[in-house]
Amino acid sequence: MSEPKRLHPITSVINFLKSLKEFIVPFIFIFLFGGKGPGFDFWQSIIAAAFVLLSLIGGILSWLRFTYRVEEGELRIESGLFVRKKRYIPFERIQSLDFSEGILQRPFGLVKVKVETAGSSGLNNAEAVLTAIKKQDAIAIQEILTSVKRGQTDPYNEVEESEETLYTMQPSQLLLLASTSGGAGVVLSASLAFILQFDELIPYERVFKELQGFISTGIVFVSIILFVLFLIAWIIAVVGTMIKYAGFTVKKVEEDLVISRGLLEKRQLTIPLKRIQGILISENIVRQPLGYCSVYLETAGGSLEKDSSRTLLLPLIKKKEIAALLSPFLHDYCFTPKMVPAPKRALKRYMVRGMLLPLIIVAAALIFFRPWGYLSLLLLPFAAFWSYLKYKDAGWNLHQQQLTLTYRGIVKNTFFMRKNKIQSLTLTSSLFQEKQSLGSLQATVDSGVGLSGGEVVDIEEQDGLAIYNWYRYQ
Repeated sequence: MSEPKRLHPITSVINFLKSLKEFIVPFIFIFLFGGKGPGFDFWQSIIAAAFVLLSLIGGILSWLRFTYRVEEGELRIESGLFVRKKRYIPFERIQSLDFSEGILQRPFGLVKVKVETAGSSGLNNAEAVLTAIKKQDAIAIQEILTSVKRGQTDPYNEVEESEETLYTMQPSQLLLLASTSGGAGVVLSASLAFILQFDELIPYERVFKELQGFISTGIVFVSIILFVLFLIAWIIAVVGTMIKYAGFTVKKVEEDLVISRGLLEKRQLTIPLKRIQGILISENIVRQPLGYCSVYLETAGGSLEKDSSRTLLLPLIKKKEIAALLSPFLHDYCFTPKMVPAPKRALKRYMVRGMLLPLIIVAAALIFFRPWGYLSLLLLPFAAFWSYLKYKDAGWNLHQQQLTLTYRGIVKNTFFMRKNKIQSLTLTSSLFQEKQSLGSLQATVDSGVGLSGGEVVDIEEQDGLAIYNWYRYQ
């Protein structure tokens, strides 16, 4: 593989589409805000054609000018339209190769290869990306990387790898994951935000006035319409989630975790165990009563998700099964710690914080929006219940070299951190907390694109000091 090779010609199409995507904002600005002077439609067409032509030419030239090869223990890449760039990446620096098969790569038996090194993180900051190469070429590069990790002198001497399938998502689990993902709200919000962009074309004020009169006489019909809209959004979210996570499997190959998923676009992510910085268990309000949760890994760079190094390891699993599944290869972690809850006197503070904003909203609604404002009173019991949940889920634990924090935002989170992975630990106490001998504890780990961690509010001040001293003194 020492001879320079080009990517597959489909790369020029991918580059073209990527350039068009970058021109979306100028297109919208020109066509919506450009005015309607004489001959403007003609110039709109000319400008649009120029954008398309430039994108096509740029995509083809980018493909022609991009070559890669493997030589002298390095992955060597040369690219650049006007300025020739040469990038040599030693295999010992490469942490992982992440494969994905998009809808343009799959028909030709191609894969996209993302090269992750210790200094790269997130999709946009990958050390290098081979947009479309043959599967056998990608596998050959992976085998060379594996041999370098093992310290073999002959990279082409095949050695049998130990491979173990740890987790495979069943169809019933996939359906439950999609049904409880909460994606309907995202779909509705995105749709509403998109529609509101056309306030100059749609007479919203008139529409709202008509709706106000109709609602007063057709409340049942409006309720049905809203239910149908939410049902459609929920179905779209379910289908999208099932397509995204279809065929989700986790394998342990040597000292790496290999995650595969996707129906239309198949993706494969490799996570070296040594890059794991922390483990997060997430339980949303629907899955928690059923005993299900999701497990994420905080890693030092590299992720399927854009600009993020929080990787979904187990999309849906019974919480009681986590320890048995993860302990054999993450033996440094204790997944069944006995949590120390927030003291009882902290409940009042949780309730006051949680009820303050809802009380202001309810007061404003009762003053300015009567009689419909009385419906806002339903917010109070919900806010009280949620405040109690946040108090109930707050806790911490120290187990040898591990710190565990539990806290609730929208979902309940349990964060496991090893002492040697913690980047910062902060103990704070406000004037009001000091009067009740309480404090707040925040701990973070390096997540590749910044710091990630958790915070537990209103724990015993002496407990916070004990945790602080545990971290401070090695």
